Amino acid sequence: MTSSLTLALAALGGVVLAGVVAHGAWAARKAGPKRAAPSLQRDEPREPVMTNDPAEPTPAASFEPRSVARASARLDALIDAIAPLTLDAPISGELVLMHLPPTRRAGSKPFMIEGLNADSGEWETALPGQRYGEFQAGVQLANRTGALNEIEYSEFVQTIEAFAEGIGAMADFPDMLDVVARARELDTFAGEHDAQLAVHLQARSAAWSVGYIQQHAARHGFVPGAVPGRLVLPASEDGAPPVLTLSFDSQAALADDPNRAAVRDVTLSFDVPQTDPQVDPFIAWQASAQALALGMDAGIVDDNGRALSPEGFAAIGSELGELYRTLESHDLAAGSAAARRLFS
Repeated sequence: MTSSLTLALAALGGVVLAGVVAHGAWAARKAGPKRAAPSLQRDEPREPVMTNDPAEPTPAASFEPRSVARASARLDALIDAIAPLTLDAPISGELVLMHLPPTRRAGSKPFMIEGLNADSGEWETALPGQRYGEFQAGVQLANRTGALNEIEYSEFVQTIEAFAEGIGAMADFPDMLDVVARARELDTFAGEHDAQLAVHLQARSAAWSVGYIQQHAARHGFVPGAVPGRLVLPASEDGAPPVLTLSFDSQAALADDPNRAAVRDVTLSFDVPQTDPQVDPFIAWQASAQALALGMDAGIVDDNGRALSPEGFAAIGSELGELYRTLESHDLAAGSAAARRLFS
């Protein structure tokens, strides 16, 4: 009898223990962040990796090529200090390629070397099988790291002098003091007219898992970005920056179990000078914020945590229009090649 009672109690204890464990797992799941709904696994498109260095090839994007091609970067007297390189006679592209510098940067500033094709009369990056009658090299005067300084300009001059010697050309460089003064002036203008609009979506109740964020963002056209904690709404223009960026804590994206990592705040932004107004980034930004907030049960707030109303978006839109007009009046229209290079 005692043995039977012991076995019965042990069995009952096992059932109770199993129930406690199951309840604990259920409670833990309920208390954890919201998870993505089950769906069929499929390969998702990803953000193309882009580079600001025109001399370095851009890795191919993993999604289908777009119908609109982006023009290659060209030297621009507005934002580059340009040095002409003269030759006695045309030279081959093969000779040029042998002497090109291994990098196209002077400090934090990119530079380019272009040749005038003797047959087509077009300025281009040197190619094998072509002949070039003259060259020009230019270093960018400013970017988001600041203005070109004396050390960077000297590095550019030394690099181009070595290239010119290799191909038998004579280089004529602009005066350093004039170049640095122009760079500071351009940097001041850029600093006063740079803008990256951002709002925060904050969870009203339960936090979100990484998968939950990705699933809701995907419904509105966002794809995984090139770095953890980043989703992007790609542009239709091949090679262009994304229209919108949705970012959150990268540590959560790198967690061993992203479904257990709790996220309560994501940032939705767009880079004003980098994005062509014709793709309506402001409308997409506002609409995406409202749609994601509704789907994810989130509040829309600014950097100071204040709720952003439709009237607030309208006020931002009005100021944005003024900024667009100012940039355009200085030949730096948002989304133009010059603006994308300057504000990079």
